[in-house]
Amino acid sequence: MNSSVPGFPATSAAEANLDPRLRAIAVIGMSCRLPQARGLDAYWQLLCSRTSAITHTPPTRWDAEALHDTEFTTPGKVTTRSGGYLDDADVRGFDASFFGISPREAQAMDPQQRMLLELAWEALENARTVPGNLDATATGVFVGSMWDDYTTLLRDNGLEAITRHSLIGTQRSVLANRISYHLGLTGPSLTVDSGQSSSLVAVHLAVESLRRGESSLAIAAGITLNLVPESTVTAGKLGGLSPDGRCYTFDARANGYIRGEGCGVVVLKPLTQALADGDPIHCVIRGSAVNNDGGGSSIATPRAAAQERVLRLAYADAQLPADQVQYVELHGTGTPVGDPVEAAALGAALGSEREADDPLHVGSVKTNIGHLESAAGIAGLIKTALSIKHRTLPPSLNFESPNPNIPLDELRLRVQTETGAWPHPERSLIAGVSSWGMGGTNAHVILEQAPAEEAVQEAESPSQDSGLLPVVWPVSAKTPAALRVQAERLAAHVRETGDAVDAAAVARTLTRGRTQFEERAAVVGETAGDLLAGLEALAADRPHPALVTGSVLGGKTVFVFPGQGSQWAGMGAHLYQHSPVFAQQLT
Repeated sequence: MNSSVPGFPATSAAEANLDPRLRAIAVIGMSCRLPQARGLDAYWQLLCSRTSAITHTPPTRWDAEALHDTEFTTPGKVTTRSGGYLDDADVRGFDASFFGISPREAQAMDPQQRMLLELAWEALENARTVPGNLDATATGVFVGSMWDDYTTLLRDNGLEAITRHSLIGTQRSVLANRISYHLGLTGPSLTVDSGQSSSLVAVHLAVESLRRGESSLAIAAGITLNLVPESTVTAGKLGGLSPDGRCYTFDARANGYIRGEGCGVVVLKPLTQALADGDPIHCVIRGSAVNNDGGGSSIATPRAAAQERVLRLAYADAQLPADQVQYVELHGTGTPVGDPVEAAALGAALGSEREADDPLHVGSVKTNIGHLESAAGIAGLIKTALSIKHRTLPPSLNFESPNPNIPLDELRLRVQTETGAWPHPERSLIAGVSSWGMGGTNAHVILEQAPAEEAVQEAESPSQDSGLLPVVWPVSAKTPAALRVQAERLAAHVRETGDAVDAAAVARTLTRGRTQFEERAAVVGETAGDLLAGLEALAADRPHPALVTGSVLGGKTVFVFPGQGSQWAGMGAHLYQHSPVFAQQLT
């Protein structure tokens, strides 16, 4: 391998001789809670359906009409009445008992802490990683955050409202520390504030920690919740918010951004280890870089030279040539100043070596859900990871004609305006994700599709004349009500997937990749229909021949054959012949 990538800084001899896969980081788990998108499937559907999640500000947050004014200079007023908001139930709701937290402490906790706990758990389950198995491991936690709306809300209650839980409940460092404490993690644990680039900088730090061996696994996240009007008025006074309530990324109508809120979490592991462990791999992080503008016309004004530099550093780190990049998820706020600067940097770093008929496709999820600020980068990264997984590029909204200061053809850029295939699906799918912070901290992360690996056959399939073996789906929860909810979620998955559901794969995930709680059920069946019937009965709290329920009294589960004699001739023989794991234990 050459010691330099065309158009990028030279790498050291040691780096040049290192297989890129040895430096790559696998994204093995993801979760999100975004405007009108509670989960990965809902997020992907929102993106591909060209849905805008921007709505009028709910009255449960603040009186948007009372605060509205067409002039951003009017004291105490803001030019917009809209934003991308989560359902109030997702912000207020929290199962404190699930995490062993008292109601009084939960009330004092910033909802950002509560949501991060929930989504970190979901992301680990998405990674088929049992959270309890991470106790005392060098798992790192890196969280991007920049606002303290809940602290502002509590201060309005006066000094008398401060309790012994207030400091820990509102201290921003605890956003990361709370996850580490609950799971018993001993790796680095820090909250990052680099402004709007915070969550992508958190991902970069997680990647570097894994590469150094400082962390064995990493949880990277970003969160923003818009709970009080103060933060929106503060952003509006800078003059950056769109009075139209839309984000017109790279469009001639660009007049500012619209605020959004939400949370995203990814679970990262060195690629070589993820492959060895048989983990699910959504995509691979090939490289990343962070820098700062280092001074411009103002502290809030971006510099094209600095953004170009961070792009070159990231692709040098990834050891990838510019023309291999097929898509970039833009920072793309839709501001008259920021968009032309970003376009110029992209054109210089990634467009200059491309042919005119092979432009770089670009887009921004801010046109769908608003600018999530400290969570913007992670929202863009998850969007791009889903685009790689589904081998489809969703559209960027609100684009009709380019900003006159953005010569797209000259820069070799093209805004992705329709749902469609990648420009070169025959190649490895490679994309970049950008995030720029007010104050000048820039971050860029490069994603690539997971390497193709041959499927490993875990057990010998039964012969055709032996008939179908029944499959067991274990379901568990902390309460009977939660058990029914789990059953309904799994049933919905079966109904959506239909005959394509892999019953054995689901069984493996439920057995090895989920925590086994006290309230338990087992659904047994030979077909998806059998299993669905059992799940629906469990969800409805009614008996069914394919369903067994019970509670764990304590101690470890054991497999016992009674010593009084068999209940039928040859009991266990069929299982012994066709289950190597059972046969090995019995022998």
